[in-house]
Amino acid sequence: MFETKIIEATDDGMKEAQNEAVACLRRGELVALPTETVYGLAADAFNAEAVAKIFAAKERPEFDPLIVHIASYTDLKTVAEVPEDIADTVKKLANEFWPGPLTIILPKTPAVPDLVTSGLPTVAVRQSGHPIFRGINQALGRPIAAPSANRFGRISPTSASAVMKELGGRIPLIVDAGACGEGVESTIIRIEPREGKKPLFYLHRAGPITKEQLQPFGRVEKVKPGEKLQSPGQLDSHYAPLTPFRLLKSPEDFVPEEGKSYGLLSYKGEEGGEYVRMYDWDSVVSLSPGSGKLAEAATRLFFAMREMDEMGFDEIIAEPVSETGLGVAIMDRLRRASAR
Repeated sequence: MFETKIIEATDDGMKEAQNEAVACLRRGELVALPTETVYGLAADAFNAEAVAKIFAAKERPEFDPLIVHIASYTDLKTVAEVPEDIADTVKKLANEFWPGPLTIILPKTPAVPDLVTSGLPTVAVRQSGHPIFRGINQALGRPIAAPSANRFGRISPTSASAVMKELGGRIPLIVDAGACGEGVESTIIRIEPREGKKPLFYLHRAGPITKEQLQPFGRVEKVKPGEKLQSPGQLDSHYAPLTPFRLLKSPEDFVPEEGKSYGLLSYKGEEGGEYVRMYDWDSVVSLSPGSGKLAEAATRLFFAMREMDEMGFDEIIAEPVSETGLGVAIMDRLRRASAR
């Protein structure tokens, strides 16, 4: 057990936070770091013993691979061998979306421990857009393996306090830089070349980089259900609160049981909304209060789920959102949370 320390990465404390985090990573320890998506549980990706600590702290099965973060595009060659037939596409995507929340699956180099990739010949790579994560990544001088900083299958953390609730006592250090900006994990794609045509992008996990943003560079297709696990974020059940959680397809699907308490996770939370008015809810928590904006809903999603999980309901009911743009990623997380 650790006495978990939280260090604030404020303007005055930025250098101290970076130095302490880098020192910890160089010792082979774990550090929870902010990214633009969610807080990540970081280890030196080239240190297999340190990476093993990620799986232990999260209680994560070793068949579920990790994402590797690089400090700059020039570092890509240290973790991935980019095939010639997709090199131009990878470069275009990196120019457009890195640093940022896009993860690309590529053949791995021998330097990446098999534990990181769960024995797969490929590695999931991205360059974080969060200045603190990037600064620590650069100062360390090595790639960082970093899944979300929560226990396996639970709600991803978007604040340092949420990390503490999940992993307090299991890790030595949390770098606190406030709330994450995007709120849902990165988009994950695999690239397949097509002669004479734009490449095919297999979408392994929906995220902040939407299908619409990717389409100028290639054709986007979802990974088929049941396809062999090739990246993080493919498990059917994930991102789940401890409270039973159910996603509705329509208001008619909800039949309350007498004596049970119910909370509604609503998109807009409007009093006149059909999901809000169909039942006398014990509480209604809105993803986008009053504005109905998908970007706000994505940012608040895990925060709102965690808030409701702590309210003590017998069941949390979630209303669906439109599956356009960021709505695809939101619905992906809601479905996985309700799948257990």
